[in-house]
Amino acid sequence: MKLEDVRNILILGAGTMGLRIGLQAAISGYHTVIYDISDRSFSYARKTQQQILDFLVKNNKLSAEQCPEVLSRIRFTTDAEEAAHDADLVSESVFEDLAVKKDVWLKFGKICPPTTIFTTNTSYLLPSSFAAETGRPERFCAFHFHDVFDAVVVDVMPHAGTEPWLVDLLMELGIKLNQVPVLVQKENPGYVFNAMLVALIGAAGDLVTSGVASVEDVDKSWINNFHMRLGPFGILDNIGLDTAWHVTKSLPDAKSKRFAELLKSYVDAGKLGVKTKQGFYTY
Repeated sequence: MKLEDVRNILILGAGTMGLRIGLQAAISGYHTVIYDISDRSFSYARKTQQQILDFLVKNNKLSAEQCPEVLSRIRFTTDAEEAAHDADLVSESVFEDLAVKKDVWLKFGKICPPTTIFTTNTSYLLPSSFAAETGRPERFCAFHFHDVFDAVVVDVMPHAGTEPWLVDLLMELGIKLNQVPVLVQKENPGYVFNAMLVALIGAAGDLVTSGVASVEDVDKSWINNFHMRLGPFGILDNIGLDTAWHVTKSLPDAKSKRFAELLKSYVDAGKLGVKTKQGFYTY
């Protein structure tokens, strides 16, 4: 399979990352289907996509005349069979939970055409841990986006069974999607950037849960010393505190367990970050 054979892209999950990957795919000329088990997230996804398009137009990255055409290439559905029937490539962005991902891939591995390429946008799980569930592990690879429109790195991380041609194709596709592809030569939790980011956020979490400093002062220290726009907790609000909790709760050390408890208190209160307009900060 070659890059030009990819015309239809299926996004599994209409959440924070899925809606962004789907929008960028449509901007890049691909017919895009965004699938979710419920249509409750679709209105938020459409609204957010329009806001992103408005931002791109305002910053001369796209013309206003292009926007209707871009949106015409995106379709939302809760019908799995309809979503899968002509997919050339699948990008999965469901919850960062191994059991959930296995269930999703068991389902779509059976209903997608045999030529379909499978990719996962998992932030921390290793693709080898659920490659078998796809039914075609040789055509499966991690293809991990960051923000898509601001942080434009996409990680290509094969597992031991990924065929080499797929790695080459995804490196090309990353460029077509206006990203900077980074090859992760062997499986590594957190890829490259996230591995560094987890260390930063883990240290920030330990400072707060140990009573050394407040959330606000930890962020002030980082922002003003490194001239950054966001501190560790502002970054977490953008990632989503539910996603951060799913990653952190799986870590075995005592510091991570304490931090996971703090994150869960926000998740239980429905404070998930930017997407709910309240997390560590109010938006």
